[in-house]
Amino acid sequence: MTDPARLLPRIVVAAPSSGAGKTTVAVGLMAALRRAGHTVAGFKVGPDYIDPGFHAVATGRPGRNLDPMLSGEERVAPLFAHGSAGADIAVVEGVMGLYDGALGTEGYASTAHVSKLLEAPVVLVVDASAAGRSVGAVVQGFVAFDTGVRIVGVILNKVGSDRHEAEVRAGVAPTGVPVLGVLRRDTRLTVPSRHLGLIPADEQREQAEAAVDAAAELVRQGVDLEAFVAAARAAAPIEVTAWDPSAELTSAAALTSAAAELTPAPEGRRPVIAMAGGPVFSFRYTETAELLVAAGAEVVTFDPLHESLPEATSALYLGGGFPEMHAEALSDNAVLRERVASEVAAGLPVIAECAGLLYLCRELDGHRMTGVLPATAQMTSSLTLGYRTAVAANTTAFFDEGRRVRGHEFHRTAVHLDDDHNWSSAWYLPGGNQEGLSRGRVHASYLHLHWTATPDVPARFVAAARVHAGLEK
Repeated sequence: MTDPARLLPRIVVAAPSSGAGKTTVAVGLMAALRRAGHTVAGFKVGPDYIDPGFHAVATGRPGRNLDPMLSGEERVAPLFAHGSAGADIAVVEGVMGLYDGALGTEGYASTAHVSKLLEAPVVLVVDASAAGRSVGAVVQGFVAFDTGVRIVGVILNKVGSDRHEAEVRAGVAPTGVPVLGVLRRDTRLTVPSRHLGLIPADEQREQAEAAVDAAAELVRQGVDLEAFVAAARAAAPIEVTAWDPSAELTSAAALTSAAAELTPAPEGRRPVIAMAGGPVFSFRYTETAELLVAAGAEVVTFDPLHESLPEATSALYLGGGFPEMHAEALSDNAVLRERVASEVAAGLPVIAECAGLLYLCRELDGHRMTGVLPATAQMTSSLTLGYRTAVAANTTAFFDEGRRVRGHEFHRTAVHLDDDHNWSSAWYLPGGNQEGLSRGRVHASYLHLHWTATPDVPARFVAAARVHAGLEK
């Protein structure tokens, strides 16, 4: 068991609502602190994949998520301790409005909830573009709404002029909450977006780096970084045992009758798990690869746009992303499409989430995909978004029938199954709905899971890879 570690200086960047500019401010703070000589750990509250990509550009470290709904609230602080190892300050970007959580839960998985789990102070980013003194009432209301949340500062965003700034400051002053910074409107901070939000940093690296640089400079000029760091250092020095993937696998083995299958693989040759990456498949949690490595796999990332499966691939993980934006290019890589189809037919274990589900279909918007699944997929005008509680519809190599999990769904596509298919649904959802397809060693679904809450899944995935590779357990 790892000894408890004292949580480092930390602060949460929140806002009254979405659209206030907290991503710009959080990314700018991370980058500015790094340029000032700090080693910064960046985190995002919730299941978002895009913002952590910008955090990685800003900090030079992997971006990570903190999500009580998907990981369990008992893992939030341990995951924070794990992800901040080696850093001297951590910046946590919130989600939506400060007190907005999963619907009907009174704020569960909200930014406020996570700030309490970390005992971290909060800085509130307020869009002042359409208000003056009234900003003070907003700040006062957020301070009073939940006294268990410690708001230690305000950053005023999108301020138009010196006169405007003076008026807003006058409104905030009676609240007693210090103004840590004032940011003016800046068109350089506009990052291209599409139907699910910002374009991932992996797809437009130069533009992402330029936007991060602009945000860092804006923060350097407009925020009192010393006061910000002092607020982070005022966080309570609580001690937490850091999350450890090997320990999670051991715990998972202790709780199941299939313990031998779930324990980390012995030293020696490791099965290769191919992990789709590149601009199309950029939606995956950092801990996914860490769990697979701890379970005994060699994880090799490849780009399905241009490459084939890595040598000696024994299992395939296809995460989320935007295949609908690159369907023609994916289709053009016929070598990979045909290789995936033949390998799966020969028993290759596959776990596919969202974009991976679409890639395994026969077609996506009329472009040929791998044809592993008896289905076609297409873009729609409807957004499907939200947490889901799902129950495994049948037993596969990775899930036992009846297994209950929490996942997240986020897409604008639809999958249409062939009438005469003989595959099983992957999940039963509330209301009797069924979702995804599964059979044997293939599990494909729209649901994104955070495997920290289901460590037996990566363990079973690696075990299936070992069997496929002909390796001894």
